[in-house]
Amino acid sequence: MRDLADFPHPLTELFPQPKSASDWDQYRLSRDQIDFFHENGYLANIKLLDEKQIEVLKKALDEVMDPKHPLHHLFHEFHSNESGDPNKVLFHSLGHWRIAEAFHDVIWNPAFRMVASQLLGDRPVRFWHDQLFCKPAHHGGNVAWHQDYSYWTRTIEMQHLTCWCGLDDATEENGCLQYVPGSHRWGLLEKPALAGEMDGLMAMMTDEQKANFKPVAIPLKAGHAAFHHPLLVHGSFANFSPRSRKAFVLNVFADGTVSDTNEPLLEGVPVIPKGEKMGGKFFPLIFDPQKLED
Repeated sequence: MRDLADFPHPLTELFPQPKSASDWDQYRLSRDQIDFFHENGYLANIKLLDEKQIEVLKKALDEVMDPKHPLHHLFHEFHSNESGDPNKVLFHSLGHWRIAEAFHDVIWNPAFRMVASQLLGDRPVRFWHDQLFCKPAHHGGNVAWHQDYSYWTRTIEMQHLTCWCGLDDATEENGCLQYVPGSHRWGLLEKPALAGEMDGLMAMMTDEQKANFKPVAIPLKAGHAAFHHPLLVHGSFANFSPRSRKAFVLNVFADGTVSDTNEPLLEGVPVIPKGEKMGGKFFPLIFDPQKLED
């Protein structure tokens, strides 16, 4: 039994790695896709996983969700139900990459790494943290409208990116992502309770922002991902459908981001003093566009 954070490289063959610089080209975004991201604050329907990878990750998810897992203590956070309402269940965790090889290796998925670097301005990328969001059938909870960076102000400057990838098909019926296009230009709002009232953020918005609050549903097939800006307002409604909605999230930032606190950045992670660059085994460099294999 080992902490997989000790290994800054893939441990399995689940995600084959490019052997040459030209092998990376298949994962590159077009200029139109990058422009869409900067205009709207998100980019959706990027295929990251094949059927085999989906099945391996779903099996790993079932294993790490068990509170009796022998490496359970390695989680940064673990909420069997973050909503607190037994009729609205939202499983949410951080840190499973330290426990399951499949979730460790998905961070090194070349399709994910190339897109992340491009959307961060072709810069080197460091891993920030992972998340699981699982909504069971019939009584899955909501994720309230929020901006990711409102929970991340312990890091500066804001040069982060979120990738949401489904392990089940995500539909409006089972609580898919909803984005508010253009809201990444609204500035930083106060943070609501993540699994609290859906519209808690409204109390923190101006009249102009409320007038431009026009969510767009982002249905995605399993294995497909959506990337979004750290200030984009987003959320997802409850799941009362007969199908579960399982997903994982990978959060990253551009290399050079520094700590803005003298407290632990994540539970169980050694302090990185305020003003010092974030790095080390918990925040590994996962991609450098200047160092692709030739």
